[in-house]
Amino acid sequence: MPLLETPPDALAETYATSLFEFCKDKGGIDAVEETLDELLGVLNTARDDAQFSEFLASRVLATSARKASLSSILAGRISERTLHFLLLLNDKERLSHLPAIAASFQAMAQQALGRLDVDVHTASPISEADLDAIRERLASALGKDVVAHHRADPGMIGGLKLRFGDQLVDGSIAGRLRRLRDQLAADGATRVRTRVAEIIDADTSALDDAAGD
Repeated sequence: MPLLETPPDALAETYATSLFEFCKDKGGIDAVEETLDELLGVLNTARDDAQFSEFLASRVLATSARKASLSSILAGRISERTLHFLLLLNDKERLSHLPAIAASFQAMAQQALGRLDVDVHTASPISEADLDAIRERLASALGKDVVAHHRADPGMIGGLKLRFGDQLVDGSIAGRLRRLRDQLAADGATRVRTRVAEIIDADTSALDDAAGD
């Protein structure tokens, strides 16, 4: 489950905390994980379907009309627990905050599951072996079960960015990443494994500080 891009805010954290506690009370960590998957599924649908996205965020559509439509569209496809939460957001006219709420809920869920999701950004595609090497080095450096998700970002000139939670790891090692960018452009993605190991070994303390914030 890739990390969500929307940063949580105070309102999002309040709703996410309430949902997290409700899930734990009703079904434990399994309910938390199920609800997270369902929220991500709704957001993925909204991302891929502009009409559905507009339907969720519209200020023109009456909440009562949207409530009936939400129930019709999602009933039987997601748990009653998650549907009830979405209907509550609709009643409070907070559905437009769903991306931020889901991001906050995702962070709480991953903490409870003992996992750390990391988005690995490179300018071009890398192999599964390269991604596994990055994951293993991060797991060793951070002492966590790391789940790595790769994103090829054509907008990057080159190099490597790591994001987990609200931390973007490229500031303290910016110089090394710029040099890595140039080397990747010259040598290709096969150099990622050895170079990222050197980067992470050299800056373990920076990663630890970021993970602890």
